[in-house]
Amino acid sequence: MKAPTEIAGCGAANSRPVVVHVLHRFDTGGLENGVVNLINHMPAFRHVVVAVTEITAFKERVKAPGTQFIALQKPPGQGFWLYPRFYKLLRELRPDIVHTRNLGAMEFQWPAWAAGVPLRIHSEHGWDVNDLGGVSRVNQRLRRIYGVGTHRFVALSQVIEGYLTGPVGFPPDRVLRICNGVDTKRFVPADVVPEHWPYRRQQHVVIGAVGRMQAVKDPLNLVDAFLRLRELCPGDWQRLRLVMLGGGPLLDAARERLSQAGAAGQSWLPGDRSDIPDLLPQFDIFALPSQAEGISNTLLEAMACGCAPVVTDVGGNAELVEQGVNGLLVPSQDSATLAAALARLVCEPELRARLASASLARVRAQFSLDGMVAAYAALYTGLTTADEA
Repeated sequence: MKAPTEIAGCGAANSRPVVVHVLHRFDTGGLENGVVNLINHMPAFRHVVVAVTEITAFKERVKAPGTQFIALQKPPGQGFWLYPRFYKLLRELRPDIVHTRNLGAMEFQWPAWAAGVPLRIHSEHGWDVNDLGGVSRVNQRLRRIYGVGTHRFVALSQVIEGYLTGPVGFPPDRVLRICNGVDTKRFVPADVVPEHWPYRRQQHVVIGAVGRMQAVKDPLNLVDAFLRLRELCPGDWQRLRLVMLGGGPLLDAARERLSQAGAAGQSWLPGDRSDIPDLLPQFDIFALPSQAEGISNTLLEAMACGCAPVVTDVGGNAELVEQGVNGLLVPSQDSATLAAALARLVCEPELRARLASASLARVRAQFSLDGMVAAYAALYTGLTTADEA
């Protein structure tokens, strides 16, 4: 490994390897949350977060001392003109590892290669918003081109692993699957109700969701499914509540649809929240209506909090939820089927409790944060050893 280096703003040089994490945008999201978890739990490395576009206040979730944040402010389009700037940055930082994530940052593998970064890793977290299912041959070709010279590719789900080794065509021995992990010490079932929580246990049944209010997350599908419960569960309707945590372009549309249906008083859509670990345990049912997912951080967090999941059968969701064992799977973009699954858990509290208990056990046994961190640490140090040999 190279001699110790000094990162501007990080104080004196030390011997910890430097990892540069490159993302399209550092803002609220599952991918970004996974990076935060990794940084906060890998003190053996020093971390630099580079956003191709911008860095938001989301960076405050990073608690690791000395972490540096850099925004390249790239406008829409190909980022070739930013390569010299990124190359110069890498020559100054002299990182041991550059780790890009998703297609929006993958092209920066090229300047990382040119800068002589010893270890170059790329992760794929899920489908691109404009290419659900990964069917675009242009995107497949771009990944092949940008991936030339990359040492290792990380897939966060079996579906993405098959995509990288299949249509994209990377050799299987260069692709490694590492699922997201959840901090089961931070996300836990809780008996204490937060003061700011608007509903009461025993009196209400809460159907909740957490995620950015954008088209790929399909929040309006969940709104429509919730409204259908008026007919499906007439005896329970008055005690049903819908909570949707997260901001985004469809937030106002979701609020308006609920208001027009006369259900505004039975819903709480407060936008982005920083107290998700306190609020998630208050959900009875966790709903994930997405059209596409990798390995969903919010689903793992809800499972760790003891919620019963109802999720769309897309991406890596079926790797986390086994139908009828620890949750229910439904087709995407089908509010009627989603409503029927929600109604089943509303009307069958024993089933709801069993699925919640099974989800809690599954996440603790198979998707711990410690396991995820250990896998990345082995990847980083294993590649370093191989590279030096």
